[in-house]
Amino acid sequence: MPHDGHDHSSLEPDAAPQDAWKHSGVRVIPGGSLDSNTAQTPGMDRRAAINLARVGAQKIWAGTVHIHANAKTGAHHHGALESVIYIVKGRARMRWGEKLEFVAEAGPGDFIYVPPYVPHQEINASTDETLECVLVRSDNEAVVVNLDIEPVEKPENVPWIDPIHKA
Repeated sequence: MPHDGHDHSSLEPDAAPQDAWKHSGVRVIPGGSLDSNTAQTPGMDRRAAINLARVGAQKIWAGTVHIHANAKTGAHHHGALESVIYIVKGRARMRWGEKLEFVAEAGPGDFIYVPPYVPHQEINASTDETLECVLVRSDNEAVVVNLDIEPVEKPENVPWIDPIHKA
């Protein structure tokens, strides 16, 4: 046991066979084995990698999202869940608000944070390239509430402003 002043007893299996960690420890989910049997939104293909059913995750959901060239999802929100989208390939245009009146774009390497209950729409800004993203949510439930929203014609542009993306 390490002598660093922390209690590590919870890291040791309770009288379990010596190889218990082999089956209940770290899990690798091969990219080709993701599960499409998850909540879907029109215009989007979600595939679960990490959830309760697949690995026993209690507090997170993670998977991939692909949006075909020149396509967009329907307006939706994810209830009380927080979402993080990481852009792997392509260009994402996000619209959000009560009438989807705000818009911002993100590209490869960018992260997008979507707070709880925020109506939003993901749009593939490219006319010839699939938008590929990794999605992580703050619960193992893949909550999707599809909305019937009449969007405004010209959304207000909201640039990403942070230490990397200056105003």
